[in-house]
Amino acid sequence: MQPRPNIFRLTLLLILGVLSLAHAQDSLVAPSLVRDTLVKAQDSLLPESVVRDTLVGAPEFLEDLVDYYGEDYVYMDQENAKVYMYNKAFMTYLDYRIDAGEIILDYAKNEVYARGIDSAGIYSQLPVFVQGNNKVQPDSIRFNFETKKALVFNSRTAQNDINMLSQITKKENDSVYFLRNVKFTTSENVDNPEYYFYTRKAKFVPQKKVVTGLTNMYIADVPTPLGLPFAFFPLADTRASGFVIPNIGENNNRGFFLQNGGYYFAVNDYVDLTVLGDYYTNGSYGLRLDSDYALRYKFRGNLSVRYENLINSERGFPDFTQSSLYNIRWRHTQDPKVNPSTRFSASVNLGSSRYLQQSINQTNNASQLVNTLSSSVSFAKSFDTEPAIQFSAAATHSQNTQTQVINMSLPNINASISRIFPFAPKDGAKKGVFQNINLQYDVTAENRITTTDSLFFKPEMFEGAEAGARHSIPLGTNFKLFNYLSVSLGSNFQETWVGKTIRRSYDPELNGGLGGVAQDTVSGFDSYRTYGFSAGLGTTVYGTFNFGKDKKIQAIRHVIRPAVSYSISPGFEQYYQEYTIPSADPEVNAEVQQYSRFENTIYGAPGKLYSSSVSFALSNTLEAKVRNPDTTATEPKKIALLNNFNLSSAYNITADSLNWSNVQFTGSIPIIKKLDLNLNGTLDPYALNANNQRINTFNINNGGSLFRLVNANMSFNYSFSSKDFDGRKDDDDDNDDPDFNNDTFRNGGRPDDLFGDGRDIADLRGDEPASKNDKEEDSPWYNNSIPWDFRLAYTVTYGNQLRQNEISSNSLMMSSNISLSPRWKIGISSGYDFKNKGITLTQMRFERDLESWVMRFSWTPIGARNTSWNFFIGIRGSILRDIKYDKRREADRRL
Repeated sequence: MQPRPNIFRLTLLLILGVLSLAHAQDSLVAPSLVRDTLVKAQDSLLPESVVRDTLVGAPEFLEDLVDYYGEDYVYMDQENAKVYMYNKAFMTYLDYRIDAGEIILDYAKNEVYARGIDSAGIYSQLPVFVQGNNKVQPDSIRFNFETKKALVFNSRTAQNDINMLSQITKKENDSVYFLRNVKFTTSENVDNPEYYFYTRKAKFVPQKKVVTGLTNMYIADVPTPLGLPFAFFPLADTRASGFVIPNIGENNNRGFFLQNGGYYFAVNDYVDLTVLGDYYTNGSYGLRLDSDYALRYKFRGNLSVRYENLINSERGFPDFTQSSLYNIRWRHTQDPKVNPSTRFSASVNLGSSRYLQQSINQTNNASQLVNTLSSSVSFAKSFDTEPAIQFSAAATHSQNTQTQVINMSLPNINASISRIFPFAPKDGAKKGVFQNINLQYDVTAENRITTTDSLFFKPEMFEGAEAGARHSIPLGTNFKLFNYLSVSLGSNFQETWVGKTIRRSYDPELNGGLGGVAQDTVSGFDSYRTYGFSAGLGTTVYGTFNFGKDKKIQAIRHVIRPAVSYSISPGFEQYYQEYTIPSADPEVNAEVQQYSRFENTIYGAPGKLYSSSVSFALSNTLEAKVRNPDTTATEPKKIALLNNFNLSSAYNITADSLNWSNVQFTGSIPIIKKLDLNLNGTLDPYALNANNQRINTFNINNGGSLFRLVNANMSFNYSFSSKDFDGRKDDDDDNDDPDFNNDTFRNGGRPDDLFGDGRDIADLRGDEPASKNDKEEDSPWYNNSIPWDFRLAYTVTYGNQLRQNEISSNSLMMSSNISLSPRWKIGISSGYDFKNKGITLTQMRFERDLESWVMRFSWTPIGARNTSWNFFIGIRGSILRDIKYDKRREADRRL
């Protein structure tokens, strides 16, 4: 007799199996797994003699657990093999996640269906489908777990800067989507964008590309004539190489042109390269190479090389000219944390002297006023030894764009040993003259080149090079005298090396037998040695005037720092030679001339005459304590009345006449917060004769004042903004943004906008649309704070060296920017030259934020040499930045 199965155990297992299929809101086990569990449970209760089914069941269609949730309810319909989740529902499976108002899982068809909730005519809780990094926001979606295919209705997808709205989307697999009736836009409002590109069919590969058929551009839902038979939108997350679309325009002098077109090379994660070019139909062309590089926490920099071949008029015409211009800029900065003992930096700006004035693709107005180009590349290394050793090597360049004279130091090497105190105690502070004795060693070697623009980068530029080295060993000490006087004593020994000297002699064969002085260059090593002594005495005197704590001005403190120094140096006549110029008249003695063979060398000749002089300096600082307007403050407020008003002069003991040197003065007077009046000038104690030459008579004894004002300069810079009046900190003055400084450096401008904005009008890097909280449409009534800023700079220079008694320069510069609304910005930079009675370089700027677009217009009605205007309108974002209109009116360089 066959044993009967345990009915109670079977019933219990069946109940547990059903419960395991519909257990609460944590995980949904695959139904096939439940069925297998039930079958296995029944088999375990059957007698061993019962034959088991050996057929292999169908493979499970779910590869992992499914987590799901529904706030209102989770209902299982076993008859139709469906699970319903309602209100704030979600379901996750592998790397898929679906959030929606209602989710229906059909495990018979291996599908899930999600849609929003329609409540009182409001469709809310729209589905959000996420797979990995891809996110889709449709009205509804059907997804098959087995085939991984999906059908999405009215999906909203964001890829990089592009938002897509597709009426129907078919997910073929994880890497291919087919779209129908699609809108592409960079607008944040994908449902009602201000513009979009419409196509009927498209293929979408996430994180790679979108390929479309016939595409048409719509603005405000109005179709435009702008269309393409097909379109390709790259969607790579990483930087990718690609073409840069040029600007098309016309120039009166050079014809039609293609400008700023080329190719962008994404070399790797650390280096990129942009190659741009210009071409004009008259044959002019330009080429620009720009490369940015960076290695995080180590260094960053950029390199820019520009070349232009300019043709004016036509060949054969009398006004035909052809010229070549070039400019090289390199900026390199090192992270100070990467290696504190080793530093390398570069700031290079060299090229043709007329490049900034004649370039056909130069938009920075301030660059036309640049008269000097300078460069510096330096390497420094410090050695943590005892004593410490510092080494540096540099190459410098200075170029006057007016005279086209170039001075270079290539290279300039310096090495030094820090101060050594041979008699200092091992522990405790150094006291007295003996313990404070110290010495140091320093050596400088330099190869100096002076050339012109036309000989730059040619072998001739090295013909006049001068090389030399100078060794210095300063020895000194310091101590206190009477507890209040600081005394310093010192001497300095120098040895100078040169690679060539001169030799002069009288040659009777020169000048056709009339005779003359011949100078020859003698190549070879030579050297000379000099030394000198010095002493200094200084102290600090404090004077305080108290008026009482109940007064508005409670006290005034005057700080005086007088200093007197004495220096003496012997004459080094041993380094001077003589030559004789015979006289044609027998009754006149021959003329004996002295010279030093070290004249015209890199460091010059040593002094021939004995010198002894006394120098005087006086520094003044005036401060006041006033009643603090803050009644909760416990201390009075300190304000500066006079900042470092300095006077300096010297008396030459060995001179026969004009012993006193001019008195130099500098100072700064605080006017209001952030506004200081800077002063400097020169006072001469001696009078002038009828030929405007200094004579050995004091000006006061010649019927004048104690001093004669030779020259003076007064200037101030003042900037303030709306932030100064609403309690916010204004950090615009300290702009340390590397991108801003780099852009300014690349365009050859200055860090402020007193001479106009130096950035390219089409440069959208760092440009962001107005925030949602600032949009004009947020409120029916306009209520904006209208942020603004204002910068003012004034300078006046007085000259009276030759009794001309005139103002040599007197100008006022200003710049201001104002946001009339969250999306309207205007700016102006201008000035007035009181000396020449005219308005200086003036630029007006207008910018309109069009959400996904930006429109800019700049106009220079009054320029240093010319006038110009630029207009730009384009799409924000890196992918569609080539969709733009850029019109520039090139300045007429002939004016």
